[in-house]
Amino acid sequence: MKLSPEELLLRWANYHLEEAGCGKINNFSADIKDSKAYYNLLNQVAPKGEEEGIPAIVVDMTGIREKEDLKRAECMLDQADRLGCRQFVMPADVVRGNPKLNLAFVANLFNKYPALKKPENQDIDWSSIEGETREERTFRNWMNSLGVNPRVNHLYADIDDALVIFQLYEKIKVPVDWDRVNKPPYSKLGSNMKKLENCNYAVELGKKEAKFSLVGIAGQDLNAGNRTLTLALLWQLMRRYTLNILEDLGDGQKVTDDTIVSWVNDTLTHAEKNTISSFKDLSISSSMPVLDLIDAIQPGSIRYDLVKAEDLTEEEKLNNAKYAISMARKIGARVYALPEDLVEVKPKMVMTVFACLMARGMKRA
Repeated sequence: MKLSPEELLLRWANYHLEEAGCGKINNFSADIKDSKAYYNLLNQVAPKGEEEGIPAIVVDMTGIREKEDLKRAECMLDQADRLGCRQFVMPADVVRGNPKLNLAFVANLFNKYPALKKPENQDIDWSSIEGETREERTFRNWMNSLGVNPRVNHLYADIDDALVIFQLYEKIKVPVDWDRVNKPPYSKLGSNMKKLENCNYAVELGKKEAKFSLVGIAGQDLNAGNRTLTLALLWQLMRRYTLNILEDLGDGQKVTDDTIVSWVNDTLTHAEKNTISSFKDLSISSSMPVLDLIDAIQPGSIRYDLVKAEDLTEEEKLNNAKYAISMARKIGARVYALPEDLVEVKPKMVMTVFACLMARGMKRA
């Protein structure tokens, strides 16, 4: 049975609401505004302590009796936070019934606590429901670390008017003509047209001023939250931002991937450590090149007794990666990648790790 992600999530939510003896919902807008369906859903999917190693989480239902919708939503989200699922929505988003953000909130809840002993029907493809990917979380964390306003809680819904994109352009020294930019609050009539005009201008800036490769990307794709095309633009923004930092430290000298690899290898060689061939080098999956580079930049910072270097299990690789990312940040490198990016040797994210360490190393030189 081919259902859209929204239809699947509605079916999943209603399955649990029925189990709780509650009425069904038909949408993630008007029907969830009072937070009561969410309260019952959280109560149903919260761990009951039946699985080994997973402690029970008891949802406090007293907030469901709050008289004001906004206060009730706040109390509900406090309970969602106890499950680690508060992302994407603020109390006002629930009360207003923002469908995009509420869909993201429920998708995240589904991904963390499906609570399905067995699907009602084996022909339903539950795997088509996606929460936030690691890549999306990395971009979101990066943007928020730069202080964009408004803060990005949901990658696509929160940049559909391109205001955040314009701020990122300014961070990479691409001038923005703010007189051409439509700013909120948008009137209800024609609001999407105003947002679309912004997105068209954002793509124009990317092509003409930033000289990005944006083949096949139009303003409509940003506005509609096309995942692949939006991520393509965000990656080029993050890459340019990272390289700009290195160019500033190197008196404006152009920096490429080869420049970074060369610097990394020179630094590792000087410290009598093993080098890498590229950002795809499989030795990176152990995180040893990253740990060695950190120790070369700040000698004695890495406790090698906490690291396993050979015959690693996947869990040991992940532990090394977590330690590497943590230590990179500790010595002052503004690393945005996640440990899994090192374990899986994701070249794009690996590049940002080494570039941020290079920036830290050049500052110390």
